[in-house]
Amino acid sequence: MSGDLEVSALAINVTIPEALRWTDTRRGEAFTLTTLNVRLLPDGRLAAKAYGRPVAGGRGAYVSFPVPDRPELAELVAEAASRAGVLWAAHRGLD
Repeated sequence: MSGDLEVSALAINVTIPEALRWTDTRRGEAFTLTTLNVRLLPDGRLAAKAYGRPVAGGRGAYVSFPVPDRPELAELVAEAASRAGVLWAAHRGLD
């Protein structure tokens, strides 16, 4: 079966540590970015988007932002992907 099996996406969510969080603006509203969604692309590269909530609070939309080109964020993405790989490899099947 595994030869015919196609996996279309692998994705993980990673909490951005307080010290690495940043603020960005969309449509005039400031957002604090708190979570990364990291995807493993079919060619083995990683792609990431950041998500956050409005600085002003409330029930604002959960909006995605590009991840800035900062070495500490690239390291966070790489470490998270490696950790996810270890966890996936150690899965124990469905319970």
